[in-house]
Amino acid sequence: MPNTSHNGPRRTLLLTGASRGIGHATVIRFSSAGWRVITCSRHPFPEECPWGAGPEDHIQVDLADHDDTTRAIAEIRERLESGALHALVNNAAISPKAQGGARLGSIDTDIDTWSHVFRVNFFAPIMMARGLIAELKAAKGSVVNVTSIAGSRVHPFAGAAYATSKAALASLTREMASDFGHIGVRVNSIAPGEIDTSILSPGTEKIVEQQIPLHRLGTPDEVAKIIYVLCTETSSYVNGAEIHINGGQHV
Repeated sequence: MPNTSHNGPRRTLLLTGASRGIGHATVIRFSSAGWRVITCSRHPFPEECPWGAGPEDHIQVDLADHDDTTRAIAEIRERLESGALHALVNNAAISPKAQGGARLGSIDTDIDTWSHVFRVNFFAPIMMARGLIAELKAAKGSVVNVTSIAGSRVHPFAGAAYATSKAALASLTREMASDFGHIGVRVNSIAPGEIDTSILSPGTEKIVEQQIPLHRLGTPDEVAKIIYVLCTETSSYVNGAEIHINGGQHV
């Protein structure tokens, strides 16, 4: 049922990497507020999803493949009947591990792995935003790039390719905020710390104990709430910011 509240016609979010963790919580948060949510991921639409959208609002895409990403963007544009996109959340990311789940450092990450990680974590976000720039402009929309605490410090579990791709994405957020701001589109990023999702590594409890002033993990919904704020009028003058969501781990 369309949401025709005081905010006007129903708004649309495009989210990459929706199948678990922060992405999953973000879908629920926006859906609950009456938004249409179009999701993109490597996987087909999961039938057991807890929100109302069906396969017609899910696009299977390999974001590591530039041609497939370009194809998906064209498909998304066709599905935006109104020609307006109110929010783009670039959440999809990969963080490869060595054998046995060990961290891949800068010396032992092969060039194909570097390239694969950057295609998903860095190039896909700018391809999506540029490919949908007319639709974002039409809605005076908002872009949120999901970076990481690993983008600004060496992390015991996140590998070198993941960390540097997130640092690059934080820098790209500033560039995009400058460029897209001229057409009324705000671009910000959020940098989560240790969030209670399936990708946490063993040993995280030591980080919680020793480094996080709040002495607990964050929840995916705590991240989703901030993403939501960045896509709504509450943050109408926030542009080019990186918001740390880590319980004080960065201080």
